[in-house]
Amino acid sequence: MKGKTKNMTKDTTKDEAEDASKSATLKGKNALVTGASRNLGAVTALALARCGSNVIINDIDSTQSRAEAEKLLKTLGELEVKALFIPADVTRSSEVHSLCRRSLDALGKIDIVVNNAGPFNAQPFLELEEKTWDSIMDANLKAVYLTTRELAPLMKSHGWGRIVTMCAGSAYVRNHGVYGLAKAAVQVLTESLALELGPEITVNSVAPGQIAESLPDIQRIDPTFGERYTARAPLKRLVTREEVARLIALLCSPAFDSMTGVVMRFDGGAEIPRF
Repeated sequence: MKGKTKNMTKDTTKDEAEDASKSATLKGKNALVTGASRNLGAVTALALARCGSNVIINDIDSTQSRAEAEKLLKTLGELEVKALFIPADVTRSSEVHSLCRRSLDALGKIDIVVNNAGPFNAQPFLELEEKTWDSIMDANLKAVYLTTRELAPLMKSHGWGRIVTMCAGSAYVRNHGVYGLAKAAVQVLTESLALELGPEITVNSVAPGQIAESLPDIQRIDPTFGERYTARAPLKRLVTREEVARLIALLCSPAFDSMTGVVMRFDGGAEIPRF
């Protein structure tokens, strides 16, 4: 299966990513991306920076996340934007408050929040421990509430803001346990916040299907998942982190000024309902 994974994706070069960013300008904006020291969060931070945005990288405080963040900061520095790593556990209100205060002290204001943090879990409910339920729900759902509570009032006072939440294809199935439940709740919260925070702030969500680079993690649970998923997709491939990150950056751009309360399913068509 690993030998086939490469054929399931569409390669995106650095030049293509930079060319795509020219259609979205965020120069002078300041973004906070949670869970951003690696994987999709890191690629999203780069996509925003290529559009001109300064970036606060957030992740939990660990030796690994600090090391990964340092590498990312070096790359961001080459793009001539301001970038800073601020560790915090976004499931804890006191740490989110500190994260937002430090971000504001560093950049003056925050215009964009990408709520990327959100671990996966697909355990059956009857096998799920209460502490696991709490950790998955808090990281995927509560964290969105906490960051929004801190920063939305300031965005409204400045007259402009963008909040992007991360839904997932798991929100549309019923066998991904508490993670699917949390992501379905993110969809409802996104729509509710869009109603509450307009007209100054747009609130939208991206719901990626299976991301190509994350497939090996899923294959350890379900070895045939990739083959089954691409067989269902009209495009016959998986989306990439770079593609998802570009969409997130575009949602923050003037091209999407009139869109709010929308969850964009981004899965190559794999989850189109069918009989």
